[in-house]
Amino acid sequence: MTNPTPLHPPRTAIAPLLWLVSLGIFMQMLDSTIVNTALPAMAQSLGESPLQMQSVVFSYALAVATFIPASGWIADRYGTRRTFLGAIVLFTLGSLACALSQQLHQLVASRVLQGIGGAMLLPVGRLAVMRSVSREQFLHAMSFIAIPALIGPLLGPTLGGWLVEVASWHWVFLINLPIGVLGLIATLKVMPDHYGTQRQRFDIAGYLMLAFGMVALSLALDGISGMGTPQALVMLLAVAGIAALAGYWLHAINAVAPLFPPSLFKLASFRIGILGNLFSRIGSGAMPLLIPLLLQVGLGMSPMRAGMLMIPVALAGMVSKQAAVRLVQRFGYRRILMINTVLVGMAMASFVFFSATQPLWLRVLQLAAFGAVNSMQFTVMNTVTLHDLGSEQASSGNSLLSMVMMLATGFGAAAAGSLLATFDMHLAGHSATAALHATFVCVGAITLTSTLVFWQLPASLPVPEIVDEVPE
Repeated sequence: MTNPTPLHPPRTAIAPLLWLVSLGIFMQMLDSTIVNTALPAMAQSLGESPLQMQSVVFSYALAVATFIPASGWIADRYGTRRTFLGAIVLFTLGSLACALSQQLHQLVASRVLQGIGGAMLLPVGRLAVMRSVSREQFLHAMSFIAIPALIGPLLGPTLGGWLVEVASWHWVFLINLPIGVLGLIATLKVMPDHYGTQRQRFDIAGYLMLAFGMVALSLALDGISGMGTPQALVMLLAVAGIAALAGYWLHAINAVAPLFPPSLFKLASFRIGILGNLFSRIGSGAMPLLIPLLLQVGLGMSPMRAGMLMIPVALAGMVSKQAAVRLVQRFGYRRILMINTVLVGMAMASFVFFSATQPLWLRVLQLAAFGAVNSMQFTVMNTVTLHDLGSEQASSGNSLLSMVMMLATGFGAAAAGSLLATFDMHLAGHSATAALHATFVCVGAITLTSTLVFWQLPASLPVPEIVDEVPE
């Protein structure tokens, strides 16, 4: 199919496209963080326990992870303009449905709809930019659209807390409506309509096995937290999920055009990076859920104050990205990841000392330290994963990394909910803070296990330019 727009528009035509894609990424990144501070208020409104609200977080992350593999093919088949437009519509309608939800299961279903739209916003927007800019403009363009990935996590928790206090938790989602309408109008005017150069058949069999495997394992992990969930069902989901993923792997070996070629895993850096990302991010994925719960439910802070205390986490993370380059160049990937993974695990476990009597400066320092080492972990892990990918492997490798990042985030939220439910039951008679403290220790221990993966990295792995955090 012919491409109705020039391959390399002039610089004046690029600016509106960059702003549009940045707006879409900002919506997705803001929504990934704004919800966490509002969870206790949502729980109270819906008549649920604040320690059992992880499904609101993990359902969104799981939906994004499930639909990322299909986003590129959909854009190639139906065009970037139509796909991006559909993504904004789904995300906006999902936001409205979230605000109108009266029960937890309605909210979870609405978050899934949001996640389907969010899964296409980032990769399709980035694809449109890649196909519209010249090689000389590429670095500037990609740096520009990466800014919302930094601003969203910085603004989200505080904005979420403020909206809960001055209005209600519903406005955490309603705020997306005017942004979505603006995005719809802009998409119709400035989004180029690029199609794939070759009509490639979608690996539907592989996709269904992969998607079912991810969903089944996530539901099994989340089912552990539901005390009423039959153990037989949890076991069935876990076994079925593992079998589906094994089936996909066997299918991909013989498929002509699999979603993710097995040849990717012949590269040691990619293989280790992907597995390290998966296990390390399970712990990190639990923290955006646990920290606001500790501040509000455990220490009795207001949503606004709890949101403001998340700012040091984001600011320290932004600063540490710059330090990551120098540290890796001096000490190498393997040593930095081994040491930093231990620091991340210890920083997570250190929240067991978070208490109402702790001075404010010490809380800020502790949160900033966690944000710094956690962000450095992400940056270095991503660089290792993409280190040796050739041009023909870059697209599928980057998509798989994005999928694993979101999947691990969902696993982290589900694991946090399961641990909270377990400790809440076994520590009956104690405050909710005791269950939260025990959960922090466990997610820190989960993170420490990823050192066994990073230990396999070659000590002599060369150090190219560091790859910044891949927006999720």
